[in-house]
Amino acid sequence: MRALRIGNASGFYGDRFDAMREMLTGGELDVLTGDYLAELTMLILGRDRLKDPGAGYARTFLRQLEECLGLAHERGVRIVANAGGLNPAGLAVAVRELAERLTIPVRVAHVEGDDLTARHPGSLAAHAYLGGFGIAACLREGADVVITGRVTDAALVTGPAAAHFGWRPDQYDRLAGAVVAGHVLECGTQATGGNYAYFQDGDVRHPGFPLAELHEDGTAVITKHPGTGGLVDIGTVTAQLLYETSGARYAGPDVTARLDTIRLTQDGPDRVRVDGVRGEPPPPTLKVGLNRLGGFRNEVTFVLTGLDIDAKAALVREQMAAALGKVAEVRWDLVRTDRPDAPTEETASALLRLVVRDPDQEAVGRALSGAAVELALASYPGFHVLAPPGKASPYGVFEGVYVPHGAVDHVAVLHDGRRVPVAPAHETAVLDDVPEPVPPEPLPPGPTRRAPLGLVAGARSGDKGGNANVGVWARTEEAWRWLAHELTTGRFQQLIPESRELTVTRHTLPDLRALNFVVEGILGEGVAAQHRFDPQAKALGEWLRSRHLDIPEALL
Repeated sequence: MRALRIGNASGFYGDRFDAMREMLTGGELDVLTGDYLAELTMLILGRDRLKDPGAGYARTFLRQLEECLGLAHERGVRIVANAGGLNPAGLAVAVRELAERLTIPVRVAHVEGDDLTARHPGSLAAHAYLGGFGIAACLREGADVVITGRVTDAALVTGPAAAHFGWRPDQYDRLAGAVVAGHVLECGTQATGGNYAYFQDGDVRHPGFPLAELHEDGTAVITKHPGTGGLVDIGTVTAQLLYETSGARYAGPDVTARLDTIRLTQDGPDRVRVDGVRGEPPPPTLKVGLNRLGGFRNEVTFVLTGLDIDAKAALVREQMAAALGKVAEVRWDLVRTDRPDAPTEETASALLRLVVRDPDQEAVGRALSGAAVELALASYPGFHVLAPPGKASPYGVFEGVYVPHGAVDHVAVLHDGRRVPVAPAHETAVLDDVPEPVPPEPLPPGPTRRAPLGLVAGARSGDKGGNANVGVWARTEEAWRWLAHELTTGRFQQLIPESRELTVTRHTLPDLRALNFVVEGILGEGVAAQHRFDPQAKALGEWLRSRHLDIPEALL
């Protein structure tokens, strides 16, 4: 059986609008997927639905289809997207109306059953992460467009693969191969040179979107359309494999994929073969993402220029103390961007950032703004702020909870209105820790030099609720032999001081020459809570790469 070519045209709600057209016109495809959902997106869509019960889906997807639905129909490309968000049925109706208006004869189906909001009082949105077999049921019954709500990102690939190859739910190795391919594709151009530690290896000014050539045995080749920008090599694929993962077991509702079994091989220019992936039964529960409004926040950044930076910061904090006395949470951060004898005013300035949170909107609204503005002529010399303080804005809180597979009514709603129930997993396995693999032989002793870690290792980091992960990989076997012994949990916490009081767990993936660190609680209550300067930990890996340690000269 020939390979199934699955492409991706969106890694998030707001991704490159023209990507759908680029993927449909750039080369051969069988299925085009789009990932529009993230933890923060579900909160945004939940707030949209409060204003309009008919909203709750990614409106840009509909605009993209207006340009591209005819192209997809002409080329025989099926479209599978989770753009339905909180309202997949509503988006399916809108797509049918669009197709009728454009006189394009397409069959539109959708998947539902993920919405558990009614069972979780106080939540703005509570949605289970469904697997790919609802998508597969829609495609097997002839759907040209499949709209889903909250499914796992990889389900957008496992569903089409299961439908095309006729995989059974217990064919775990094949499903796991599709999960790995789906995880590589889900973030779009992050697999083709975007956000890549070694971005200077290729021209990444306009990277093309990725696609996977999936085979019946679950193996895949990650590539992109000919002539598009960016690059696909073992490094770009490794980086994405480590993104927002944790240990060797990558659990999902259809299968648990063993990341420690993945083999990557360069299969030609911009082609990476992925094989060897083993799968296990899924865990006995499904993850449910709960989003709720946590309260209100406000912030103001004071600019401190020239001399006596610490004294100026202390003065502002003392002057603001009365206004902040009853605020639930107050955070001050002094960012020393200033330099002595600076050639420009900007480089002579430090930033003092104040962030406040409270259940009461008024407590962090005008009262705070007024207190900050009133200091304009009565505080430190050179007083000014980056922007005038505004009104308090609501912030969200994300929490992951778990329910049994049978607690959701997973249903494929076909183009003709028929409803096909999707059975829950009939076999499950509790996720146990994988034994720590035997480390590689250490490098022989030799001279070292103080240098940034990034000279010998790449990294990619991301968020999962309040936790962050930092995947670090070596490009050579010699660098791996050093990295595996040097970058212990203790060394990580030494290099990343924010993590010293937190739980940090290291996972080893020898076949990828990679270490994956999970830092619990560093993001507070999730990205929507904006707990830290980099609320999604996107740059945590690059900060780690910039830190200096003693590196063998043989590696430099």
